[in-house]
Amino acid sequence: MLSSKHLATFIMGAAAGVAISKYMSLSDEEKEKLMADLKKKAGNFKDEAENAAHKAKEYFEELRTKGADALKEHMGDSDKMMNDLFGKKPSPGTS
Repeated sequence: MLSSKHLATFIMGAAAGVAISKYMSLSDEEKEKLMADLKKKAGNFKDEAENAAHKAKEYFEELRTKGADALKEHMGDSDKMMNDLFGKKPSPGTS
């Protein structure tokens, strides 16, 4: 039985074959222009990806900072309460 994964693989292979045959029928000048366009698009994509990664890093840093500040603001002395509840207790026989 043909699964969707196999069907997708077949379609991708067929598309690659069509692309190769189209590329082979281009003149040298057209091939150079196509490669230059692909390199430019790849460079733009790389720049966008790096920018998105930088923005994501800034976003999560801001989220971490604001989240910690919000917890402190809304939870008050939660650190003290947690230490009182779960902090290290003295061993029996020690003061």
